[in-house]
Amino acid sequence: MIDVLVVDDDFRVAEINAAYVSQVPGFRVAGRAHTAAQALATLQRTPVDLVLLDHYLPDETGLTLVRRLRQLGHHADVIMVTAARDVATVQAAMRYGALQYLVKPFGFAGLRAKLDGYAALRRTVEGVSGRGETGQEQVDRIFAALRTPGSPHSELPKGHSAATVDLIRRILDEAGLPLSAHEVAERAGVSRSTAQRYLKHLERTGRIRLTLKYGDTGRPEHLYAWARAS
Repeated sequence: MIDVLVVDDDFRVAEINAAYVSQVPGFRVAGRAHTAAQALATLQRTPVDLVLLDHYLPDETGLTLVRRLRQLGHHADVIMVTAARDVATVQAAMRYGALQYLVKPFGFAGLRAKLDGYAALRRTVEGVSGRGETGQEQVDRIFAALRTPGSPHSELPKGHSAATVDLIRRILDEAGLPLSAHEVAERAGVSRSTAQRYLKHLERTGRIRLTLKYGDTGRPEHLYAWARAS
């Protein structure tokens, strides 16, 4: 699970954002804070992977808080979630290491896309880790994951439907175990070839995981599961 600290001076907005986070598989809310001091205190006592950080806080700005966190040795990743849209603030957020910048107001889909992208980045980094050093190809994969929107709807191939992607995601989410293309096709009410096209696209883009089940004879069965954040 990815533990998230939600920081916003508006109590209602913090609750809404926390509710959004809780709806995304693989993410959970580790705490809420309404000032920079509260956020820092939470980070000192609670391990957190990601901070959703407002810029306009009553005691200091979100950006100065990010800089102070780095000086104190806190390495939690940061996604700015703020109404600040001036270029200077956006540039400063980039310099201080914010991974994403989400401008208010936004809905669940907007935040989910950022969280899905962050989860994809973590999976990519974990996939190339453990080697001590890495080559240019692996470095390019990491930076590509950082740039690519996490939404499964981004850059759908021609002829693919966002509604069908959502249906397959829901089927795999609710299944509780990996499914074959035939099982996905039956539950989605589409042909097996259609299900395979969507599953292959989602597997290539990192949205689902493919495993092989070997039997006594014949080719191994391909099983698919929605890729959970880790």
